[in-house]
Amino acid sequence: MRVQGGHTPPPLSQAAAANMAKKNKAKLLDNEDDGGQEEEEPDFSDPEDFVDDITDEELLGDLLRQKPKETDGVESVIIVDGVPSVGAERLDKLKNVVRKIFKEYGTLINEFYPTNEEGKTKGYIFLEFKDRAAAEEAVRQRNNYKLDKQHTFLCNLFTDFEKYDNIPEEFVAPVPEPYKDLGNMSYYLLDENCFDQFSIIFDGGTTTAIYLNAVPEAIEIAKRERWTETYVRWSPRGTYLATFHGKGIALWGGEEFRQVQKFSHSGVQFIDFSPCEKYIVSFSPHVDQRSEEPQSIIIWDTRSGQKKRAFNAERPPIWPVFKWSSDDRYFARIWEECVSVYETPSFGLLDKKSIKVAGIKDFSWSPTDNILAYWIAEDKDVPAKVSLLSIPSREEVRTKNLFNVADCKMHWQKCGDYLCVKVARYAKAKREKTEVKYSGIYYNFEIFHMREKGIPVDSLEIKGEHTGLCMGTGKQQVRNHQRGSLWSWLGLRSMNGALEFIDTKDFQVMMSTEHFMATDIEWDPTGRYVASCVSWWGHKVDNAYWLWSFQGKILKRQTVDKFCQLLWRPRPPSLLSTQDIKDIKKNMKKYAANFEVQDKMRYSKASREIIEKRQKQMQTFTEYRKKIIEQFERDKEQRLRLRNGQDTDTLTSNENDYEEETVEFLVKKETVLVED
Repeated sequence: MRVQGGHTPPPLSQAAAANMAKKNKAKLLDNEDDGGQEEEEPDFSDPEDFVDDITDEELLGDLLRQKPKETDGVESVIIVDGVPSVGAERLDKLKNVVRKIFKEYGTLINEFYPTNEEGKTKGYIFLEFKDRAAAEEAVRQRNNYKLDKQHTFLCNLFTDFEKYDNIPEEFVAPVPEPYKDLGNMSYYLLDENCFDQFSIIFDGGTTTAIYLNAVPEAIEIAKRERWTETYVRWSPRGTYLATFHGKGIALWGGEEFRQVQKFSHSGVQFIDFSPCEKYIVSFSPHVDQRSEEPQSIIIWDTRSGQKKRAFNAERPPIWPVFKWSSDDRYFARIWEECVSVYETPSFGLLDKKSIKVAGIKDFSWSPTDNILAYWIAEDKDVPAKVSLLSIPSREEVRTKNLFNVADCKMHWQKCGDYLCVKVARYAKAKREKTEVKYSGIYYNFEIFHMREKGIPVDSLEIKGEHTGLCMGTGKQQVRNHQRGSLWSWLGLRSMNGALEFIDTKDFQVMMSTEHFMATDIEWDPTGRYVASCVSWWGHKVDNAYWLWSFQGKILKRQTVDKFCQLLWRPRPPSLLSTQDIKDIKKNMKKYAANFEVQDKMRYSKASREIIEKRQKQMQTFTEYRKKIIEQFERDKEQRLRLRNGQDTDTLTSNENDYEEETVEFLVKKETVLVED
């Protein structure tokens, strides 16, 4: 019940309730005495000065959200111009063609084909989709769609006509924003010793710190409480540190790690940078997919913070949704039986149509060239296939058929010289309704030589337990350090943290060791160091990170309270030419010797600092002891006076309360040969 002022009356006590019941009963008896005449109806109207302070949104929020709007029914309508003009005998055929072209963007609710007096279509049509998002996507993808040599579709939203009709006649130039000097965002590359940085999160996620991986001890360069609400992420070239918050994402950079940009996206949980850091993709998996505009996936311009385009997420969601070409010119995603490639900066579909690929399972971009690799699963008697597609020409440059394939994983060498496809093969396959169960799984690598004529492919079969070298499969992980045309692998094979350091030049195991319960492996950008981590997010005990050399030598064991995450700060691609790299490799022994000398000097410097520190502490103690002894001598007369002349400093009452023991031990043994 609502009363004046919007307040609810307090509940009645049991006594008050009983009294009210008695009064109601008396009124009923009075009515009976009046001959059963009807009682006058109560007046429920509000007084003249009544003010209702409860809004309709509070009372009827759920219903009001479903209230029809003036724009409902037109925002999901598009107008398509450039449609062929046909008579009634060909109208059904035209409708089927149009439906086929637009069906992938959503369900068509209504279609309207205006006709002239002769019964021919007028060359434009109205299409109504299920929602506004589908209509907008159809306009983006099918505007300027070439139907044939004589007809090209021109698509617009129905609401655009009103928008363009209300454009002001006088142009008002936008006010330029003042330039914001962000400082040197690449200062970390100027370190004279080329030490890399890494971030750690600890204290159960409440504290984030940045360290310099200096020798012999890491140096803290930044530390903040509540810097992020979940975790952090470095951009691919190390320019930005991204932190996660309930309202969105913040980017930090520069020598003082100041905030340089922020993106408002409520409930964001995942982000992905384009390789050149021009764009950032944010994903909020729990937003309302029924909203007028897509809000789940948003692509932003990193520098300006502008929203470039938004998408709805699939159900169930898959992350990352998009994969980027190495130059940020293209990004792509898999739809049903096709790959959609978008181009920047327009963010429209390449050539206005997707690439039809029946049975596609996964794809991957070359890290250096605009080549897209994808694999297709087996279909009855048709074998699986790995294909290389050149973009934007869509030319198929190489294919390889594969038999008895259960799964494939694609790994590019960082220079794009090689593509390694790890193929999981099966001995037997049993099909049960919609599922296929495989048995007798074994593995082989298909290595594509991308720089050679015809792109030859080598096959390498691997036997034994090590074949489970795929990231994100069960408890197994692999992190690879890529050096030139060679790969180095570190395999985390099981829950007990068994580690294997493998030199892929000859595929020899350099070191087998373990880090018990290790959850993560992270290589540093140079490939000289690797960190194995036991995260508090995975285990509540033994939280620490260990640093190793690439040969598997343990360098440091660092225990951190409730340690959560370690990430190395990436470096941008090298500016050295191919010849410069060859010269460096040629003189590597000389450089390595210099580096070893520098490292020894740093360790020696650390030793000298420790010795100097101890000497200083000893000197301080000696001076303090001398001062106390002098004070003790000065106080002797006072002690004698207080003790009635008894000199307790020379008491020898306990001088015989000890035993003397002689111990002999071997100090040194020498053997001298005497010639005759």
